[in-house]
Amino acid sequence: MVELQETYRKQTCRNHCCIYGPNGPQTLSVPVIKVNGNHTLTKDIRISYSLSWQQAHWRSIETAYRNSPFFLYYQDYFIPFFEKKQEYLIDLNSGIIQAVFKALKIPASIGVTDTYDELLGKSQRESLVSKKNVPLLPAYQQVFSLKFGFIPNLSILDALFNLGPETIFYLKSI
Repeated sequence: MVELQETYRKQTCRNHCCIYGPNGPQTLSVPVIKVNGNHTLTKDIRISYSLSWQQAHWRSIETAYRNSPFFLYYQDYFIPFFEKKQEYLIDLNSGIIQAVFKALKIPASIGVTDTYDELLGKSQRESLVSKKNVPLLPAYQQVFSLKFGFIPNLSILDALFNLGPETIFYLKSI
């Protein structure tokens, strides 16, 4: 369940992720518009297209993962998110999560709140959304690990492109 009725908070993973690029960790941020300033609800956060971030993000992902074992197999699940413009951040995020579920053959869907759920909101702020409290994951072979070593806590794309169908077993093991 995703809490959509809380006030959008900066410094969370809602609009950015980190990938393993040729120069080390690289953060990809989706520019957002808070229509009501700091009082904007998560459900109302819009995506800004004043910069061509989609093209830049996809080029970065290609550069980072085109030599990974499973990039060619899974890239088609994600290309549409860098070609089509979504109006709301929640729609982009939900679509990407559903694409990951589909790629991993996970029969799941994403539920959202209609009214504010204080416990859910607090739980998400403290665990899923915050960059703090992210558990360290076991190492696996990454494209640039010979150059920089294993970098943990990256986007799910890193595991998917490097581990392929084994990603689901990797996630279940932690």
